[in-house]
Amino acid sequence: MEYIQAKKYDFEDINGMTLKQLSQHYKLYEGYVNKVNEIWTILNENKLYENPNTTYSDTRSLMLGQSYAVDGVKLHELYFSNLGGGNNMPYGDILNEIQKKYGSYEFFKERFKNIGLSMRGWVVLSIDSLDNNLHIYGLDEHDVGAVLMSYPLLVMDVYEHAYMIDFGIDRKKYIGVFIENINWDIVNERLSNYKKINKDFPRKYRCIPDEINIEKTYGWANYCKD
Repeated sequence: MEYIQAKKYDFEDINGMTLKQLSQHYKLYEGYVNKVNEIWTILNENKLYENPNTTYSDTRSLMLGQSYAVDGVKLHELYFSNLGGGNNMPYGDILNEIQKKYGSYEFFKERFKNIGLSMRGWVVLSIDSLDNNLHIYGLDEHDVGAVLMSYPLLVMDVYEHAYMIDFGIDRKKYIGVFIENINWDIVNERLSNYKKINKDFPRKYRCIPDEINIEKTYGWANYCKD
């Protein structure tokens, strides 16, 4: 199989966090990369994994480990790449979307902070294919609270390992420093990529055909209609 490799990040332009904090965090990310490679190597052996069981079995353990490790890799890559460098003040399309949804950037920032103080793992600002709108999602673990078919724009890690060396238990201070280091160039780039994808794949092609009685079958599915 072809192994995945840990990506490299430049931490020199991140203000308010020490290189020790960031490098220790990076080592944890490398551990997830290694575990993904280990799990995928096992799964590529093409065994049937007999005696499946929902309480305990080799298959169950591999599936749970796979989703946790893969999400751990992806979330950390999104986190490190939207941290530091570029333009640290919101602007452009993402600012317009934030103001349209939340009224002002200041209101969004306070809500984002409060969600960060409420969750155990991650905060993810996404644009969701369900309604083509912004949503802030909270994850207690890498694979607990993740939302399918949503496109992550801004990711913040709120696990203790992301801040304990520099901030102790003062998560609020860490979140403030994180926000000051957001690379809004990257966030705008992600939003632009989502819009390109969405333009090429209109929503009506992702929905239940009109000949099916949507209201009767799925009362919630009216959003499919143009």
